[in-house]
Amino acid sequence: MFTGLIEDLGEVVAIDSDDQGARLTIRTALAGQLKEGDSVAVNGVCLTATSVEPDSFAADAMNETLRRTSLGAAEAGGAVNLELPLRANAHLGGHIVQGHVDGVGTVEAVRDDGIAKVVTVAPPAELMRYVVEKGSIAVDGVSLTVASVADKTFDLWLIPETLQRTSLASAEPGRVLNIEVDIVAKYVERLVGTKS
Repeated sequence: MFTGLIEDLGEVVAIDSDDQGARLTIRTALAGQLKEGDSVAVNGVCLTATSVEPDSFAADAMNETLRRTSLGAAEAGGAVNLELPLRANAHLGGHIVQGHVDGVGTVEAVRDDGIAKVVTVAPPAELMRYVVEKGSIAVDGVSLTVASVADKTFDLWLIPETLQRTSLASAEPGRVLNIEVDIVAKYVERLVGTKS
């Protein structure tokens, strides 16, 4: 389990692909805290460290992961949001993030508003029912508050701290983003039997 509070902005230094999937090698200051078998959220996708070096780690992404997440479009040299799992004695400052991406959204528009950057995202239509104004959502692994909701899109207001510490600073129209809706909404839907 994660919180959506990004701990480091890593760099993809290599992607080795074959018919089974891809191995991503990521340079990060967090490598010293990892051992083989540990979970790491990479742009909101829970991956397992398969090898660890002093300044980097490698993780395998199977074809299903590459198809269902933005990791399929990852490139060497690209920045990725990284978070280690929540520890039992840690402060839950974001919201509960599982690292199980629900779908990939697309940036529709970006505009500046004072110190903030406003990003309009179009998620898969089936996820819109879980998106509520002032509710929590994880976008590329970042815990964010939904500022407003329209028919097919929602707006995020990114503060300078988020822009400085995450890859969302480079959000531009057409970019794909991993979306994980609030798990509580999905549990409530299941319990009350309103799934459509």
